[in-house]
Amino acid sequence: MQMLFDTHAHLDDGRFDKDREEVIKRCKQDGVELILNAGSNIETSVKAIALAKEYEFIYASVGVHPHDAADMDDETAGVLAALAENKKVKAIGEIGLDYHYDFSPRDVQKRRFVEQIDLARQLKLPVIVHDREAHGDVMDIFKKSRIKEVGGVLHSFSGSAEMALECIKLGLYISISGPVTFNNARKTVEVVKHVPLDMLLIETDSPYLTPVPYRGKRNYPGYVRLVAKKIAEIKEISFEEVARQTRLNGKRLFGIE
Repeated sequence: MQMLFDTHAHLDDGRFDKDREEVIKRCKQDGVELILNAGSNIETSVKAIALAKEYEFIYASVGVHPHDAADMDDETAGVLAALAENKKVKAIGEIGLDYHYDFSPRDVQKRRFVEQIDLARQLKLPVIVHDREAHGDVMDIFKKSRIKEVGGVLHSFSGSAEMALECIKLGLYISISGPVTFNNARKTVEVVKHVPLDMLLIETDSPYLTPVPYRGKRNYPGYVRLVAKKIAEIKEISFEEVARQTRLNGKRLFGIE
């Protein structure tokens, strides 16, 4: 069985509280070799590290999502830095901008995003970026913050093929998730066509963004296989090649031996 790397999941989410252990066991059985469990605030970052300590094949990232940017204060970066001392922490994230919900004011989101990119630079860790309906400001921050020195990935990418190619020039990977399987996924299909395989990652964003045919149900890392299968179909290459190369890409980005 070809082994896969789900580079973005939230297995600490409450929707897994009743059967988390069974779900994680099933991941291995379904061919998932590695999982990066992403933090979205201090509490979930701590939970991500706890999961990574418990399971050898799970790694963690720590960061504050734009939804929670308003809750950050001058102490937060220091707390994240302390959490990042754990060897299983492989990135700062997920961080970024979300103009769909605007749960935090946009100026606050931008300021805290820049601060966390600076933290990643200091810690020599890549960033995991959340960008929803904020493409212009995200690209502007990338250019001003010398993102090429930091590296990272735009998770569950929702921009255009043109934007994806600009991000690649900045040394950033493009991560594809369940929506690539949706009927209305024309834009994401174009992204997959244009982005070289050696700059693509795959993810589930579990328990969110469940791919077809399970759309509407709880997502799970084993469904990353469906994302890889769709990419193989779009690029007209083998599933095995997609699985192998995206796994290598993820290991390279996150410094996993």
